[in-house]
Amino acid sequence: MVRFRSREMKGSMGRYGVAVVVVLALILGASTEQLSSRECENLGFTGLALCSDCNTLSEYVKDKELVSDCLKCCTEDSNDATTKIMYSGALVEVCMRKLVFYPEVVSFIEEEKDQFPSVKVQYVFNSPPKLILLDDAGQHKETIRIDNWKREHMLQFLREKVKPYGS
Repeated sequence: MVRFRSREMKGSMGRYGVAVVVVLALILGASTEQLSSRECENLGFTGLALCSDCNTLSEYVKDKELVSDCLKCCTEDSNDATTKIMYSGALVEVCMRKLVFYPEVVSFIEEEKDQFPSVKVQYVFNSPPKLILLDDAGQHKETIRIDNWKREHMLQFLREKVKPYGS
């Protein structure tokens, strides 16, 4: 009977050891995985962001999970300076009824938006706050959720990514 128990324990210990190895592999593998375009869009990223933008984001937003998600959805930077993406304009899309929950977005709209002639505000029922970045033809190119952004982060991002005057 003692022998049976030791074999049982030995077998279960082996199973636990395998389970631990599998869990560790999943955790380590998850840190470098790329998410699908649908998953990225649900998180507020379209996959058009450069990975250097995620690094810049990490300087301003101290949410490690957000930065990790950004890195899972970004495109590697090229050494060619012409690949630095600039947009011709942007829309700040938000639900007017929910504005009360986003004082930083309200502050940006009321006090800072006029610095950016190519940025417009669009009120859409039930929409979370987001930036919709536009190309030269005015077509939607990238969407970024800005729920938790500070006003300063919005200003910095728009200065770096949106042309001062729409084309």
